[in-house]
Amino acid sequence: MLILVLGATGYLGGHIAEGLRALPGARVLVGGRTPGADVPVDLASARPRDLAAALAAAAPDAVVNCAGATGGDAVTLAEVNARGPAVLCAALREAAPQARLVHLGSAAEYGPGTPGRPVPESAATRPAGPYGATKLAGTVAVTASGLDAVVLRVGNPVGPGAPATGLPGRVAGLLADAGRDADAVLRLGDLSAHRDFVDVRDVARAVRSAVTAPGPLPPVLNIGGGAAVPVRDLVRALARAAGFRGRVVEAGTGSARSAQVSWQCSDITAAGDALGWRPAHSLDDSLTALWTAATAVRPRGPEEVAAR
Repeated sequence: MLILVLGATGYLGGHIAEGLRALPGARVLVGGRTPGADVPVDLASARPRDLAAALAAAAPDAVVNCAGATGGDAVTLAEVNARGPAVLCAALREAAPQARLVHLGSAAEYGPGTPGRPVPESAATRPAGPYGATKLAGTVAVTASGLDAVVLRVGNPVGPGAPATGLPGRVAGLLADAGRDADAVLRLGDLSAHRDFVDVRDVARAVRSAVTAPGPLPPVLNIGGGAAVPVRDLVRALARAAGFRGRVVEAGTGSARSAQVSWQCSDITAAGDALGWRPAHSLDDSLTALWTAATAVRPRGPEEVAAR
């Protein structure tokens, strides 16, 4: 089986490509802007005709689109998250219409949730900002394409390698800086929002199942932890995993998205029915793996520790 992974150098894409390489008989091609990519392509600017030629030459049995932007201005978000999937679908219809497309969406497409009510795939989509809106546009392009395609709406990924652009990775970096200084202070914004965290390795396992599952799949499947966790609890658990002895102080407001979307939880029943998938890693597992990976990348001696 020949699988093309777009965005394989990113956080999710790296874990997903690694998991797909472990499939018996699978060969994974990497597509993207990085030097040495098997299929050089920038979905933000590629023309459908050019991408179709590249896809025809590669002849993949499946395509996994992990390419996406989580930050930047509205134009950047639209180019990558909305235009990119639309161009990809147009090119696939021309060059590889039988290939299965697995596209990574986001739980941000739903917008604010109602406390106590996990959100099913049938729920109305009311994204609260440009990120969720552009991801939703990408989802619509995929689900309306007529291809053998499924969108995996991913919750808040966490686990080994989490980038500093997200809260778990940023907090891990701050904890590594603080070390075991009992006088250290981590100053963060408001942590009262609830999020549905899912281990990046469980996301990779869901993608493997979606690539190999027989027959047509539902157009959208939620991939999450299935529980709404206070962000404050995540920070405290990560601090415990790090052996942090200082204080965590919530100073001021959190992010704009936290203020707009204070509660989020996905109903993951459909993914269990369609893929036989459920999360295998607890949040503590995820945070322990995150901390272990963070300290392996950036070891620090006592002379490097600074209180924050």
